[in-house]
Amino acid sequence: MAKKSKTAFVCNECGADYSKWAGQCGACGAWNSLSEVRLGPAHTDSRAANFTAAQSGYAGAAGGASKVQKLSEIDLSELPRIATNASELDRVLGGGLVPGSVVLIGGHPGAGKSTILLQTLCELSRSQPALYITGEESLQQVAMRAKRLGLPADHLQMLSETNVEQICLTAGEVKPRVMVVDSIQVMHMAEVQSAPGSVAQVRESAAYLTRFAKQTGTALILVGHVTKDGSLAGPKVLEHIIDCSIMLEGTHDSRFRTLRAHKNRFGAVNELGVFAMTEQGLKEVSNPSAIFLQRADEIAAGSVVTTIWEGTRPLLVELQALVDDSSLGNPRRVAVGLDQNRLNMLLAVLHRHGGVLVGDQDVFINVVGGVKVMETSADLTLLMAVVSSFRNRPLDRDMMIFGEVGLAGEIRPVPSGQERLREAAKHGFRKAIVPAANRLKTDIEGMEVIPVKTLSEALNALDMS
Repeated sequence: MAKKSKTAFVCNECGADYSKWAGQCGACGAWNSLSEVRLGPAHTDSRAANFTAAQSGYAGAAGGASKVQKLSEIDLSELPRIATNASELDRVLGGGLVPGSVVLIGGHPGAGKSTILLQTLCELSRSQPALYITGEESLQQVAMRAKRLGLPADHLQMLSETNVEQICLTAGEVKPRVMVVDSIQVMHMAEVQSAPGSVAQVRESAAYLTRFAKQTGTALILVGHVTKDGSLAGPKVLEHIIDCSIMLEGTHDSRFRTLRAHKNRFGAVNELGVFAMTEQGLKEVSNPSAIFLQRADEIAAGSVVTTIWEGTRPLLVELQALVDDSSLGNPRRVAVGLDQNRLNMLLAVLHRHGGVLVGDQDVFINVVGGVKVMETSADLTLLMAVVSSFRNRPLDRDMMIFGEVGLAGEIRPVPSGQERLREAAKHGFRKAIVPAANRLKTDIEGMEVIPVKTLSEALNALDMS
């Protein structure tokens, strides 16, 4: 007798599943987000059989029945990483690809996700077996892009397929060390009765591919789409399944792309890699600070340079402020690249502890180059840029400023202050205003460091009180 098909209700927002429909998801609180998913009668058994078949004949696979081990008996020897031959990508990954790891790379359409992965696999295929699986483009389209970019295409193995079970069967025969799936949103499993890209399909496909990677020691890279707000499309559980989540960011009017790690089990989080889009594809930028410091010959009022910390290295960026008389009853506060709520708070601190009132002024803040400042080290820089624009008094071209500003007007230290100052000195800056706790232990030749404890001291140092 044939078994009845099973039915489940899955939340489109968070991926939680229920046995019956409900108006509100109990996991994330979203209303009217549950959709019905019909599962095949032999869903579990056939999937296990197909996966077992995919593992057969895979030399050196870590498959087989798992066994219980004592914690002290586990081998602690570190797995050798697979270098991608792209130092900026290796930096974001934490030193290279780890065998058996799953990496998810997301980004807006046209950001260059497929380009950077095709470049990487073409180089990797020279030394080890690599497999590129495309579900969105034909093999001819990928070959045309590789030819246009001048990539070595003699050794890279290609597959055009969207069925996950068939992909794993083919990979079990090819035995690649690195495998790319482009993209996870178009993959599907025959037993899951829903359209590709749905919550159930993305979740089941990602779980199936992840299990394959873990048991065979294959480094797996998944390409993911993003939503309108810039977050990864699909269930939230997708980010929990994978080991590393990185985002390729950049605007269409800029040739630069930033690769940032949001989750990494094998390296630093918030590590940043910088690339430039050229006719030959994405090229690494070894000195990102030089890009964001392409300033005009004559520095205008409101322009100040600061040093932010991205992952494991300092990065010099220019912060610009424009303060102008407001014609509105409610003056505007606009921050691009910074938290607008923090801007409002810092302007209140500037009035209370610095004696500078800009409540009747429009204040516009911009971080040059499209960089997003996530830390508090730019607080003092922001306020000095606002005062410089408000007083219409440009600061010295060779001056940089950093420091966190507290609600009491105190200047708090920031991490890695010594490294920030050395990076600034390397790029020709000769004067710096920093928190007193970040003063240099050993002097840097040719650099004057002015330590300050309060906001008033910083304004006096610039003669803008």
